Amino acid sequence: MTDVSIIIVNWNTKDLLVKCLRCVQETVKRVSYDIYVVDNASSDGSPDMVRQDFPTVKLIANTDNVGFARANNQAMRVCEGRYVLLLNSDAFVKDNTIDTMVEFMDKHPDAGMAGCKLLYGDGRLQPSCATFPTLLTETFIALGLDKVFAKSKFFGKYMMTDWDYGDTRPVDVIMGAFMLARADVIQKVGLMDESFFMYSEEVDWCYRFKAAGWKIYFTPDAEAVHLWGGSSQQVKVETLIRLYKARTQFFRKHYGRLTAFIYKGILSLNALIRVGPGALYYFTRGSREKHYAFRQLLQAIPGF
Repeated sequence: MTDVSIIIVNWNTKDLLVKCLRCVQETVKRVSYDIYVVDNASSDGSPDMVRQDFPTVKLIANTDNVGFARANNQAMRVCEGRYVLLLNSDAFVKDNTIDTMVEFMDKHPDAGMAGCKLLYGDGRLQPSCATFPTLLTETFIALGLDKVFAKSKFFGKYMMTDWDYGDTRPVDVIMGAFMLARADVIQKVGLMDESFFMYSEEVDWCYRFKAAGWKIYFTPDAEAVHLWGGSSQQVKVETLIRLYKARTQFFRKHYGRLTAFIYKGILSLNALIRVGPGALYYFTRGSREKHYAFRQLLQAIPGF
C-alpha cells in the first residue's frame, strides 16, 4: 500500500504548481507516494502543463470551479494511501518534510491529523494553528485586542499568538495548506463538507476529527514554505466576503442559529470599525482596496 496520497487543488496557479510538484518529487526520499492534482477549471494552461511535464501525476480536470472541499473530496474518494496529504499549490515542502511527517503519524497512533511548521517566503514563521473560533475570540478580533495584546494568552487565544511554535503539541485547528490525515480515520469521520466552497472547511474538518476523539498535532520537526493566497489573492473582495460567510456558516453548523446571529452582529462591528475609524489607517497606507472590501462585506453580512 502507498504510504501517502498527496492531493493538490489548483486554480490558475500554474507556475506555483510546477514548483510545488517539483519540491515533492525532489524531497521525498523514504516513503512511497502518489500525487493527485485536482484542477478547478483553470484558464492558465495548468492541466496541459501537468499532462506534459508530470505524466505520473493523476490529474482530475474539472470543467467548473467546484471549490476547495469538493475538489479535495474528488481525489480522496479514489486515492489509496495510508495517509492523505492536502497540500496547497503555493506550499513548497523542504527536504524530508513529507517523510518526517509520515513517520510522525506512525509514531503517534492517537493522531488523526498533523501539520508541520509553515514559513513565509522570506523565512519568517507563519502562524498556522488556531483554537476553534468562539464569540469571545471574534469579539477580540473585531476590537483589535488580539493585535494590541498579541502576547496575551487570553486576548490572543484564537491564533495562539503567545506561542512560538517551538514544541510539538495537540491543537484544535491546523491550516489547510498542509494537512496530513489518517485515511482510515477519514473513513470514519467523513470527507470535507462540500457546503463550504472555500474557507472554514478545514476548521469544520478539524472540529469533526476532535469530536470523534482524535488528536490533531502540530510539530516543528518538519517545515514547508507557504506563500499564502496563491489563488485567493486574485479576487480580494470576493475572498474577504467568502472568508466571513464561511465562518458564519461554521458557527451556524456547530453552535446553532442564535450564536450565528450574534456572530453576525460582532462581524458587523468588525466591518464598521474598519470602514469608519479604520479608514484613515487604510488610506494612509495605500490600502484603499481593503477599505472597499470591508464596505462590501458590511453590505453582504445580512445575507450570510
